[in-house]
Amino acid sequence: MKMPLGEEKNGACDRSIYVNNPHLDSMTDDFLYHFNLGTSTHDLPAMFGDVKFVCVGGSPWRMKSFIEYIAKELGLSEPNADYPNICAGTDRYAMYKVGPVLSVSHGMGIPSISIMLHELIKLLYHARCTDVTVVRIGTSGGIGLKPGTVVVTKQSVDSVFQPCLEQIILGKPVVRSTELDGELAEELLQCSKDLAEFETVIGNTMCTLDFYEGQARLDGAFCSYSKEDKQSYLAEAYAAGVRNIEMESSVFAAMCKLSNLRAAVVCVALLDRLKGDQLTSSHDVLNNYQQRPQVLVGHYIKKKLNVGKNIVKF
Repeated sequence: MKMPLGEEKNGACDRSIYVNNPHLDSMTDDFLYHFNLGTSTHDLPAMFGDVKFVCVGGSPWRMKSFIEYIAKELGLSEPNADYPNICAGTDRYAMYKVGPVLSVSHGMGIPSISIMLHELIKLLYHARCTDVTVVRIGTSGGIGLKPGTVVVTKQSVDSVFQPCLEQIILGKPVVRSTELDGELAEELLQCSKDLAEFETVIGNTMCTLDFYEGQARLDGAFCSYSKEDKQSYLAEAYAAGVRNIEMESSVFAAMCKLSNLRAAVVCVALLDRLKGDQLTSSHDVLNNYQQRPQVLVGHYIKKKLNVGKNIVKF
């Protein structure tokens, strides 16, 4: 099954979702198990056909917080409004929607986010969505950055600083590009300048397979290297353009690129890993830091929808 990269509508070319799986053609029903949604049980075009922005993040709480925030920013919130979890029939992921914005949790690490993305991409495809922008918002460990700095990812790189994702499929390695939309990254950087509320940089993001040894931490249950080894490795990462470390960006970038989705990763650095491994900031300070990606992305969405000019329609 293949979708064209664009469909002509009213003389304009809409950017369509690209799915490449011939086996889907023979399926009478496509049940998105981890969302508890299906093509024969739900009217996906009616439910999701107007989606233009998808924001994904690790925790269900954070993504509900984001949908409440963006509803207010777009003028779509009502007193005592509740935003039900569309995936309430499963405990794997949470999904919320308001207007053209979908907010979805993805859990922690590459395996969890990849499962979510397979089903999200098919959901957008079955809903016949076009011109969709997907942004991962989250937290990370910075390298050489002041805590609270927001990083917009230029490239997601692996643990040896290469911009690719290697996946084993049928026992063979498959390497995919982790290139992200450079124009979108620059637009987000400009939005941060418009806000002038916190520092934002564009840099490479290192995506690792675990939180402790894979990120050169000294505080895990196991550690076979010295503090000097850690500092040397992180300095090497910094020299390669890496400004933060997390655990989802590589597969996010690869899958969005394969699907013809404009994509960005926007993560706040909670600490400078060159100066330590554990968080020492207060709860209130950390909470403020965690709001910054959603504030930035919220401003971007408002700008694209011309909310401040009162001409947005849903």
